[in-house]
Amino acid sequence: MEDNKKHARYSIHHMKATLPIGSSQVSTIEYICPMHPEVISLKPGTCPKCGMALEPKAISHNEEHNRELEDMQKRFWSATILSAFVLLLSMGPMVKEDIFNNLSPFFLRWSEFVLSTPVVIWAGWPFFQRAVLSLKNKSLNMFTLLALGIGTAYIYSCVALFWPHLFPSTIIIHGHEVALYFESASLITALALLGQVLELKARDKTNQALKSLLSLMPDTARLVEENGHEHDIEISNVRMGNVLRVRPGEKIPLDGIVLEGTSLVDESMVTGEPVPVDKSIGSKVIAGTLNGTGSFLMRVEKEQGETLLAKIVQLVSEAQRTKAPIQKLADSISSYFVPLVILAAVATFIVWFIFGPEPRLNHAIINAVAVLIIACPCSLGLATPMSIMVGTALGAQRGILIKNAESIEALEKVDTLIVDKTGTLTLGKPQVTSIFTNNAFKEDELLRYAASLEIASEHPLAEAIVMKAQEKGLELFKVKDFQSISGKGARGHIKGHEVMVGSKSFLDEHDVDTSSFINKTEKLRKEAQTVIFIAIDGEVKGIIGIADPIKESSKEAINHLKDLGIKIYMVTGDHETTAKAVANKLGIENVKAGALPADKLEIMKSLQASGSKVAMAGDGINDAPALAQADVGIAMGNGTDAAIHSAGITLIKGDLRGIVQARHLSVSIVQNIKQNLFLAFIYNTLGVPIAAGVLYPFFGVLLNPIFAAAAMSLSSVSVIWNALRLRNLKF
Repeated sequence: MEDNKKHARYSIHHMKATLPIGSSQVSTIEYICPMHPEVISLKPGTCPKCGMALEPKAISHNEEHNRELEDMQKRFWSATILSAFVLLLSMGPMVKEDIFNNLSPFFLRWSEFVLSTPVVIWAGWPFFQRAVLSLKNKSLNMFTLLALGIGTAYIYSCVALFWPHLFPSTIIIHGHEVALYFESASLITALALLGQVLELKARDKTNQALKSLLSLMPDTARLVEENGHEHDIEISNVRMGNVLRVRPGEKIPLDGIVLEGTSLVDESMVTGEPVPVDKSIGSKVIAGTLNGTGSFLMRVEKEQGETLLAKIVQLVSEAQRTKAPIQKLADSISSYFVPLVILAAVATFIVWFIFGPEPRLNHAIINAVAVLIIACPCSLGLATPMSIMVGTALGAQRGILIKNAESIEALEKVDTLIVDKTGTLTLGKPQVTSIFTNNAFKEDELLRYAASLEIASEHPLAEAIVMKAQEKGLELFKVKDFQSISGKGARGHIKGHEVMVGSKSFLDEHDVDTSSFINKTEKLRKEAQTVIFIAIDGEVKGIIGIADPIKESSKEAINHLKDLGIKIYMVTGDHETTAKAVANKLGIENVKAGALPADKLEIMKSLQASGSKVAMAGDGINDAPALAQADVGIAMGNGTDAAIHSAGITLIKGDLRGIVQARHLSVSIVQNIKQNLFLAFIYNTLGVPIAAGVLYPFFGVLLNPIFAAAAMSLSSVSVIWNALRLRNLKF
């Protein structure tokens, strides 16, 4: 039982390691390392790989204070105040003020020890604790170097203070005393703590965007009961199917559909689109968005935790824990970096001890410590995760959901884009514009048969047919033996008759003659209408023409993508004449019509085999296989859950311009990561040789460990500041 109080279990690639932590309180919250997302714990603690503090896996707007940050701040301020006094005392012999002339060297040296001990032992305790864990787990990290550097300076000084007779006369300096480095140990600890505080604050800031999204959710909703009585209830008590009233100026409590009333709704906090959206009967509304001056009733379609807002926070939170391929370079270097730094510090000590000027031991220790401190790879570990965390949070605020870091890097390299037509280039809200029969049926009767069969389908064209029948108030028939053939059509039995509704090719496959409508079909297709055939008992009874207006933004987006050097392919299941009519209006040269889901997949593979980096944008079930195969799958937010699940990036607004914005965001994030890696590498590349004393033979310059610690902290600050610049990105 006592073991359970002192240890937490970590899951790393399905392996478990038992490590000491600071808390014995059992929690159901999962904690994860932001630098190593494979590390998961049921208790707060530190990562066994990098030593960083674990943080809650799930983001919550009512989350407790960051205890790790608060603890580090207390240690930092305590260390800073005490270190200032230690530094002042250590400079006493060099200062000519009367106050120092009257103090004995004995008092000054022992005062340094008394003041620096709580700094090193208490304030710096997390560094030593994590260094021990790194040795136990055979995963050397930045805390290993910090503990070695601080510990060496402190222990050496203690030995020099307590047992000065152990040292040779060659290292005796001013005042006939052995030099002490308590001020170095103290100030290094304070500066290292400053780096930790700044990093924890930065990580906390990256979550503020997600927390601000969660804070959009109201705490209560106005429930309308069946008897018309209205009262406020907690959001957690609202159930799917409940009817709610949304009054002017209120936040929409949950995802749902408008049943009564009209209003303008500000959805900018979710989609990034500043223009309010008109809502009327049948319109979908999103939790957390702001209602305008109108009032309406809505039916709840998603409960708390299942809303689009909740999914956005969950998706982005998970994306922030993923690794970009470019991080493999940093991880690979880090695995060798710490051992090499320790070897460099040992080599520095040996060279200075053998070949350096007197006092050789002092020079050897102080330069070895400087190497250990300046080479701490904290900035290297922060380089990629910080950019990913800031970038994905920014994307969520602009309506761009990124599932993983790999999609960010892949989108930056994309040179080819495959787009579906319906719902991607067009509004995805097709409407029945014409109905033709063979005179054996009336138009309403033909529509009634078609709608009865299509009501079981979720294809946008099927929905248009059903909506037309509902507008006309037609009573639908019962269907038996319903069968849907993806990308082709549907079939079933109605009133004892076999009914088929679908494309010309679908009917051709079943030997149904469609020639009687060939002229009307071609005419409709040239007008960019999709033609649906209705056959009963193997004979075509009529056709339905459906038009889906092109989005106003599609032309602008296509032109922008071309300017970026991206080749556009429109691949659609629609007929060639209709597809080309749409393509001509948008300036798309590459068109593949009549494509089934398997065809889209083959086209994708063919382009990839030729060396192209291909993105796929779609919104339907039939797009899911190609979205999964693409280098980057882009789901339009107004599409199906299957498409969104298969995609690496989701555009909430469903606007093709979002692809341009997502591309700009991905390029900026990747550039930011490269800048961070450069900053991290340049500090270490230049810092280690200088700390080792390479400039001494030429200029007589040595790097004090205190300045090494300052440079180490500065490298982390530089990376953090550079990553946070992404928050100001305009696109």
